[in-house]
Amino acid sequence: MKSIFKLLLATSTLALTLTVSAQTSRKINMGVSIPAATAGWAGGVVYWAKETAKELQKKYPDMQIMVKTAASPAEQANQIQDMQTVNRINTLVILPFESAALTQPVSQLKAKGVFITVVDRGLTDPKAQDAYVAGDNSGFGRVAAEYMAKRLDGKGNVVVLRGIPTVIDNQRVDAYTEVMKAHPGIKILDVKHGNWNRDDAFKVMQDFMTRFKQIDAVWAADDDMAVGVQRAIEQAKRSDIKLVVGGGGSKQYIKKALDGDAMAPATVTYAPTMIADAMRLTADGLSSTGKVPAQSIIPSILVTRENAAKYYVPDSPY
Repeated sequence: MKSIFKLLLATSTLALTLTVSAQTSRKINMGVSIPAATAGWAGGVVYWAKETAKELQKKYPDMQIMVKTAASPAEQANQIQDMQTVNRINTLVILPFESAALTQPVSQLKAKGVFITVVDRGLTDPKAQDAYVAGDNSGFGRVAAEYMAKRLDGKGNVVVLRGIPTVIDNQRVDAYTEVMKAHPGIKILDVKHGNWNRDDAFKVMQDFMTRFKQIDAVWAADDDMAVGVQRAIEQAKRSDIKLVVGGGGSKQYIKKALDGDAMAPATVTYAPTMIADAMRLTADGLSSTGKVPAQSIIPSILVTRENAAKYYVPDSPY
């Protein structure tokens, strides 16, 4: 009886070893799906995705990695379907163009056994992903609000430009408005989507300035939108607006902070290198243990003149 038990135990152990070995040594065919470089931050994402793909293919010669960019949610949904049916990917790292529109297409790939790492813009159904890598979006909104409240000395009129309708945009705006509730002297006049786009932000800011005769500060919630906002302010020759705070940590706005720009003295980090972090975490985890951390959050840091030199990289694409 003992010998039979030993044999069963040995057989079970061997089976477990083979299962773990199969999981950790499976050949990875990774698809990387990201929005096209329609804005500065997205351009940084595209750059780092392509650079990291080359880096990982040198590290793992048997690994296949393809990077695809999409100009719309519909195009991205079609691309990831093709990646699975035509290119036979078994791993997907995706920065969704929009959360709601991509949730079902990603869920369908997961149901077919594709390992899913979602970056930045969370899906509306977290069960559609195996891993999530993002910046601290609540921190992004909170840090900006705390800084603006301090600069305004707790009073003034503020307008807000938010990004594309996504889970992370909701997290940022919710955190921002929650901080401002503690400062009743600060009035948020209006909140509109600028879609993380310079031209859209320019138009939104024009509308704000037409409707509101006294604006003390603007939370642009993105450095690209801040560019459009400042251009609109300059063209309108408005002298009442004293402060514009963006976000994303572009080299342009980090340089403004470094130079002590009066209107744009600060930004908040949200590095496009997170796509590189997600690709590395996924490749390294699946290649070694077969596991990837379920969630990896990168802190959002306030950048001002005092620490801007630490974050300024002049050769960066963003």
